[in-house]
Amino acid sequence: MNNSPSTALQATSSFYGEHPGMRLLRAALGTAERLWPTLAVRAAYRLFGTPLPLRKPGRNPALPGHWCTERLAFEDAEITLYLPQAQPHGPTVLLLHGWGGHARQMLPLADALAARGLRPVLVDLPAHGGSRGRVSNLPQFARAIEYATARLHAQDSAPHAVVAHSLAANAAAHAASRGLATGRLVLLAPPASPHEYTRLFAQVFGLSERTRAAMQRRIEAREGILMRQFEPPAVGPRIALPTLVVHDRGDRINRFADGEAYRDHIPGATLLATEGLGHRKILQQAEVLQAVADFVAA
Repeated sequence: MNNSPSTALQATSSFYGEHPGMRLLRAALGTAERLWPTLAVRAAYRLFGTPLPLRKPGRNPALPGHWCTERLAFEDAEITLYLPQAQPHGPTVLLLHGWGGHARQMLPLADALAARGLRPVLVDLPAHGGSRGRVSNLPQFARAIEYATARLHAQDSAPHAVVAHSLAANAAAHAASRGLATGRLVLLAPPASPHEYTRLFAQVFGLSERTRAAMQRRIEAREGILMRQFEPPAVGPRIALPTLVVHDRGDRINRFADGEAYRDHIPGATLLATEGLGHRKILQQAEVLQAVADFVAA
């Protein structure tokens, strides 16, 4: 099993380290922390909320020609929906990518659902993929999911199910705990603790606990919600939807124990444990796609 804190730190370091300019940013944050702590907190807050890799806001990644695009203005950004042009008018399933991801990552699952007569709707969340915006965060993801779901209801396309990967799974679980208007929930490789990720972020950039805690307080104050309100013990007991959790035992981004936590705290939830797929290959592996399609179509 490859989900220890050390491997999570390595994965986080790799995520930031593979992007140009990160070494310079580390040095700049370290200097600001010593000379101007308030500036360091602001800069850390901005970097923490910036999806990587950087892309031109609103630049629409190529999708197959049979998808049409609908753009929803949302807060100071945008949500982009990709709807099938020629699919059976079966139940709608909302598919949501994770942090730093994009709608195209959900195409294999969309194809598997369409083959079962379901109507997949892909999403680019704010500041991701083809959607405008520079920064985002977990609370905004949750609000975006609630808004997109409400919009689909208004268009007589109420989602029969919501399927979400990684950070969007965390956000979808929170939205479900607040009465998200859908019938089924699938969480793919969900993280259990936003606080833990702030700690890993601070370690990668050499930030002190004082700066990390101030950054967390800044996020919570601006968003009007505490990070612990997104954790499984807080959201799980309030989720009344049939729920499937899929998590790989060797996930280096979000620990397998995170998936177990959702299973344990959501009444009646089922956990599908995989081996050797890591964090992203679960979005492509045929048996996982089949299991999700079976659960959603039930």
